[in-house]
Amino acid sequence: MDLAAIALGSSIWVPVYLLIRGILMAITPTVAHLYGARQTGEIGDQVRQGLWVALLMSLLAAGFIYQSDDVVLQWLLVEPAMADKTLEYLKAMAWGIPAICLFQVLACYCEGIGKTRPGMVFSFIALVLNIPLNYVLIYGKFGFPELGGVGCGYATAVCFWAMFLMMAGYTIPGQQHRKIGLFDPWDLPAPRIISSQLTLGVPIGLAIFFEASIFSVVALLIGKLGATVVAGHQIALNFTSLVFMVPLSLSMGLTIRVGQALGAGNTAQAAYASYAGIATTLVSATVSAGVMLFLPGMVTSIYTQNSEVAILAAQLLVYGALFQYADGIQIAANGALRGYKDTRVPMAMVLFACWVVALPLGYTLALTDWIVEPMGPHGLWIGLVTALTMGAVLLALRLRAIICRHW
Repeated sequence: MDLAAIALGSSIWVPVYLLIRGILMAITPTVAHLYGARQTGEIGDQVRQGLWVALLMSLLAAGFIYQSDDVVLQWLLVEPAMADKTLEYLKAMAWGIPAICLFQVLACYCEGIGKTRPGMVFSFIALVLNIPLNYVLIYGKFGFPELGGVGCGYATAVCFWAMFLMMAGYTIPGQQHRKIGLFDPWDLPAPRIISSQLTLGVPIGLAIFFEASIFSVVALLIGKLGATVVAGHQIALNFTSLVFMVPLSLSMGLTIRVGQALGAGNTAQAAYASYAGIATTLVSATVSAGVMLFLPGMVTSIYTQNSEVAILAAQLLVYGALFQYADGIQIAANGALRGYKDTRVPMAMVLFACWVVALPLGYTLALTDWIVEPMGPHGLWIGLVTALTMGAVLLALRLRAIICRHW
């Protein structure tokens, strides 16, 4: 029950976190523009106001979690014992929400000035720390009480605070950060700056939420098709999500490079960075698609020895290979558009591709006989391929239009 409660709690928390993280990602292009324009004196104002936004977001997220029993768990008809355990896990983890939100602001600031390594290092340290903390708190070692799955929540909260404290310890005394005036003087909330950050950040958060949530909905729909189908889908989805980290990282780098180039007034460099970033993601897509098409057995053997599950997972990996190029183009184009501070139209494009076209199409092909005989998970993955391909075309056209407008 503890493992199931953690899985259910994560399915509630992760979409909320992605929404918050997307909103706070507005700091990166904002700081990148100022840094490129050598207006470093204004960066501190943006970061301090971003910290106020982070505190507000953390309060809203904590309030949602404490009400998740009424809002989500009862709506999903979760059995009472499971709901109680899930809520305990979420409440334990909620103690770390302010820390991860504050960390995200400082990490985005560092990214905006081209310092991407600290966020990576501190996140890795927290990941390593999480392992012994889980062991101690789950099983009650070294005098600590045996908390079971709830201990995972407290371990996560401790790691969130460790990440924030390490990032604060890096930025506060740093000579470059002191010159920027990151924390001096401390400001009260400034509605004008906060409003501009939310105007830029909310569409980013919603776009990430729309895309991530469609995969959650697909998982729920596939849950009706049996354990073998669920397992095969999960293997294919897990592997494609793993390789997705490469183009996602490249898109974040694109936001920084494009933002800094535009801040410096170099529109040609911004356009070059955009196209070069897309080309780089296509190279990455070629490698990942090749592995899925030509080495599916090696991939599935990592996850399972069940032949039925492995065969289905290998079939679904073919669809995963098909959308590698579309996924790379759309995530790179979106990263470049964030560098141009263009977020509202891309959000609408992602919403249209995922929820207006792909989900109805996938549902129709998978679970109905309206067009063809029910295709099961294959129909839902065709819907995902359609969404990502449509998103790639729309976002690429939008990026080209924005580049031409700034040329």
